[in-house]
Amino acid sequence: MKYDSQLFELIKNEEIAKGIFDWTVKNSNLSSAAKAGQFAHIAVPGKTLRRPISICDADNNTMRLVFQVKGEGTQIMSRQKVGTYVGIIAPLGNGFKIEKDKRYCLIGGGIGVPPMLYTAKQTDNPLVITGFRSKDLVILQEDFINAGAELVLTTDDGTAGVHGFVTDVLKEKINEVDEICACGPIPMLRAISQIAKEFDKPCQVSLEERMGCGVGACLVCACKVRRTNGEEEYLHVCKNGPVFNAEEVVF
Repeated sequence: MKYDSQLFELIKNEEIAKGIFDWTVKNSNLSSAAKAGQFAHIAVPGKTLRRPISICDADNNTMRLVFQVKGEGTQIMSRQKVGTYVGIIAPLGNGFKIEKDKRYCLIGGGIGVPPMLYTAKQTDNPLVITGFRSKDLVILQEDFINAGAELVLTTDDGTAGVHGFVTDVLKEKINEVDEICACGPIPMLRAISQIAKEFDKPCQVSLEERMGCGVGACLVCACKVRRTNGEEEYLHVCKNGPVFNAEEVVF
């Protein structure tokens, strides 16, 4: 595809949890091309660098983008008015490889939860495990249920759902699934990949990294991977990922 920016109309901007915003943007040319696990690179007024946001959901006309305010750029995004036209490069990156005859365990931690919704819609009866620090940050639970998922909520402090981590639930239910897909903080992904290896389950992980260009031209989002011959090299999360086979990633 061409890496040129197109305008998307912002038709929804809602705060759905503390500091977490839910956008719906409209562009019939590009929305229909989105695949599970890809991302959008969003122009921010007054900022040189775009902000990469995972695609939460998509249809023929719209994309849903859920993001957390973490700095000045995302703060500006959170204040954008409905009706504004936003410059977006999308869809970018390589997403999850989904096979219809498998049952998947989809795991999201924190702001790594949103891309698992569109992924859940591509699978049959997925097991979805979502993890948050506390109930104030819990999002998208009803959306996953409506998508036909078996859903388990965990919180670090026990204020909602299971008191514990996503890995606790994964260990209990791993024999109920054929493959694992996960997105979230690196320590979580590292632990999930270790469990997957222990139980001999294929595992795909979506890496969260700071990005500059979003198309592989800079080195900001380089990550170390290990090839089948044992040699290590650096690849771009934006262009070669963000989804990798877990056994490839050198955490």
